[in-house]
Amino acid sequence: MSELDLEAELVRVGDAVSRRFEAQKRVLGFAEYLELLGENPWRHTRDAARYLRDCFDHWGTEKVRRPWGEVTRFKLFDLPFADTDGRRNDRLVGQEELQKRVYRALSGFQREGRANRLLLLHGPNGSAKSTFAACLMAGLEAYSEMDEGALYRFSWVFPRGTDGKGIGFTTGGGAPPPGDTYAHLPEERIDAKLPSELREHPLLLLPIQERRTLLRKLYADVETAPPDWLWNGELGHKNRQIYEALLTAYRGNLGRALAHVQVERFYISRRYRVGAVTIGPQMAVDARERQITADRSLGALPASLSALTLFESFGELVDAESGVIEYSDLLKRPLDAWKYLLLAIESGEVALPLSNLPINAVMVASSNELHLQAFRQHPEYHSFRGRLVLLRVPYLRDHLQEQGIYDAQIVPQVRRHVAPHVTHLAALWAVLTRLKRAQASHFADRELGKLAADLTPMEKATLYAEGTIPRRLEGDEGKTLAEGIDQVYAERSGANDYEGGFGASPREMRMVLLDAASDPDERSLSPVALFDRLTQLCERGEYAFTQMETDRGYHDASGFVALVREHWLDLVDDELRGATGLVEETQYLELFDRYVQHASHALKGERLFNEVTGKHIEPDEDLMENVEGMLGAKDHEAFRGDLMSAVANWAIENPDETVDYQKLFPRYMEKLEEAYFEQHKKQIEAIARDVLALVDPAADEELEGDRRAVATNALQKLESEHGYAHSSLQTALTELLKARYES
Repeated sequence: MSELDLEAELVRVGDAVSRRFEAQKRVLGFAEYLELLGENPWRHTRDAARYLRDCFDHWGTEKVRRPWGEVTRFKLFDLPFADTDGRRNDRLVGQEELQKRVYRALSGFQREGRANRLLLLHGPNGSAKSTFAACLMAGLEAYSEMDEGALYRFSWVFPRGTDGKGIGFTTGGGAPPPGDTYAHLPEERIDAKLPSELREHPLLLLPIQERRTLLRKLYADVETAPPDWLWNGELGHKNRQIYEALLTAYRGNLGRALAHVQVERFYISRRYRVGAVTIGPQMAVDARERQITADRSLGALPASLSALTLFESFGELVDAESGVIEYSDLLKRPLDAWKYLLLAIESGEVALPLSNLPINAVMVASSNELHLQAFRQHPEYHSFRGRLVLLRVPYLRDHLQEQGIYDAQIVPQVRRHVAPHVTHLAALWAVLTRLKRAQASHFADRELGKLAADLTPMEKATLYAEGTIPRRLEGDEGKTLAEGIDQVYAERSGANDYEGGFGASPREMRMVLLDAASDPDERSLSPVALFDRLTQLCERGEYAFTQMETDRGYHDASGFVALVREHWLDLVDDELRGATGLVEETQYLELFDRYVQHASHALKGERLFNEVTGKHIEPDEDLMENVEGMLGAKDHEAFRGDLMSAVANWAIENPDETVDYQKLFPRYMEKLEEAYFEQHKKQIEAIARDVLALVDPAADEELEGDRRAVATNALQKLESEHGYAHSSLQTALTELLKARYES
């Protein structure tokens, strides 16, 4: 490879930056900005609420199928603009209902002309309220970098005179000719530059009546009215003083005054607190004022302007102008420390000692349920309620979505092998602690209400995650529940007592998983270590959800550990059976299919065709009785009749589909599977022990011939198809044999 020419590279990078600077129209004169505005009026006259709504629209939506129905997800919250996988791990998982409600609120702000209410996200600790706000800000950052999201503010520019002195406001040679601008002067020819810290819109420089006339023309073909921010807005106190001084000096010549305006593009940045600010529950007003005319760098200002006492605003509200401000844990503040916000939202400005600060930002706040409940008891709550949009943010109730959080955010931090199913089991346990038993009286359909109330916690968790109907429910009951999953998921609840409003949070599960991963006695992050930590968590009783009164299996955090452990053993058992090849689903499905064929012909008194011999034969009575014995049938004739009636009904309702025995007869398939397993249990156990011998170097030499070949094949399948390493497989098979195979 030839030696890199660093000087040439620097020139190339410099050229690219210069071209990008020009293409992005970073610096404009006022007239140039008006020309840009005329090309796309909507884009360049949006207030913060419209800008955020357009940001939602820019990234688009997608339809996502959930067991409880199809939902719309805004792609913004998947962070498609993130340039690394690490940043995408910060995406918002689930919470599509919250996304929809915020978008609806922004649409309301657009119709009303401005953001006139505070978006208050409330839910249990760790339910992704901060993640939601962070995604909003990240989306705004990326959007502001694009042409569609261009944002502009202005500064006042005062150039140096040709004689080396400030030009003042004289009418001599230093004054700008009409239509000219100082916006593009090089830095060395500028004596002073006063930026608008409020990032005020350049149109606010036009007198209000003339501005409204222009806005009417710009919005002539737009159904929505211009935002109140521009229709009724005024310059901030500092910029109004400068504007009036310039008009006075130029004897009312607006063009010459506007020659001092430099319009600059700016970009949302959370890191640099530009249009994206998060603040904690401090005890002060979030904006202040300070004098700026004493600054030595402004000594070159014209005399008539230097005589003014200029103050600039600063603080979090100022930093958030044109974007989003998040008040984290807002209700931890005493009411007197933040109620000014609600008054500011209503009026659109905050009163400061010397001026009123206009607000152009979407305000988002968060609170846990405890503080919101206390606020609801406050005498002034009802007077503030109309200025709030309450947005519930519950914990996830789908353990597959919950698992996605752990896989993306926790597993990369674990510096050792992560055993299969660990994050799945942790997510399942967490979701189980968040569920509550359905109340039959909450359902208009009494049958659905009864079925929902009878669901066990595990059945309900599986219903939410996979849409799986319990195998014990057959026929009309299963169909009723399948059609009513959305109603079960959306069961009405109280303001404080709702499903997903309590239980283990992702933050707590993060600590549990990382603690389990640090166990020096384990070579991997194993389910056994996870169960140990969960048991300890329950025994300590530090969290409210571990102290809840149980309700027919619900709210039993300690019992859920045992339940999830059994679920894990089921998974390992299924994987082992599949790896041995002795008990495969196709085997007993084929057996059941043969049984149905023989039973059908037997009921009709017909012979059936044998494809192997090419002859018609009598139905095999031994085969039928053997299967019926596995299924526990006592009256064989009645059993066959009922079964064939069910098959016939399926065929009528689904004329173009092959009969799905797993779906039509789930309990029979379960019994047949177990019967098949019992027939091969000893062989499966022997293979499992041989696999353990393979992964134990000390016992490896004991295996020879066919035993070694069979065990090696099973080991390879478990590793390649399920992700086991020797350490995690040894733990899983040891626990399985001890619990299920040893007599």
